[in-house]
Amino acid sequence: MGRDKRFMKVGGESVFDRTLSLLRGTFVENIVVLAEPIEMLDVQACPVVYDVIPNAGSLGGLYTGLLTASRPKIFAVACDMPFLDLEAILSVLSHREAADVVVARLSGRLQPMHSVYSKRCLPFLQAMAERKELKIQNLFDQQGLRVTILTEDDLRAFWPGFRSFQNINTPDDLALAELPPAVQP
Repeated sequence: MGRDKRFMKVGGESVFDRTLSLLRGTFVENIVVLAEPIEMLDVQACPVVYDVIPNAGSLGGLYTGLLTASRPKIFAVACDMPFLDLEAILSVLSHREAADVVVARLSGRLQPMHSVYSKRCLPFLQAMAERKELKIQNLFDQQGLRVTILTEDDLRAFWPGFRSFQNINTPDDLALAELPPAVQP
């Protein structure tokens, strides 16, 4: 994007504020994981932790959040998901008891940043970081982890577009996010 996605606005509100407000209303514990300090970021009284494994991208952030969490399982999201939906989150969470990871596959792509992870993932994530294997999706192939992959049929109630899983990676994504859902392709 060429700029910090946390401060992008959708519907007049920063994506970060939208995300954190929903999560704070949903979960007892919310941890903001950052690679480095960011001035002017309103963390809404949530604890802030910094990547334990530097230069490991989202995998390092996931590792840090999971390591820091007081609970055995976490729900992880990215900072660029403006349409998180409580019902979609609850649907993913409803599968958490039987799995170490609950992840959706939409349009053939896994969605690692709208997923549940257990602390059993920590040694796998650490080993992946040490090998510089930073693609979170590779975690789902690790022997010894119970992975539940939700299909589009499992999440059909959140159609059209599965907006809760939508993120903003390009200026076109940002422009699309400003359109009403009925207008989006």
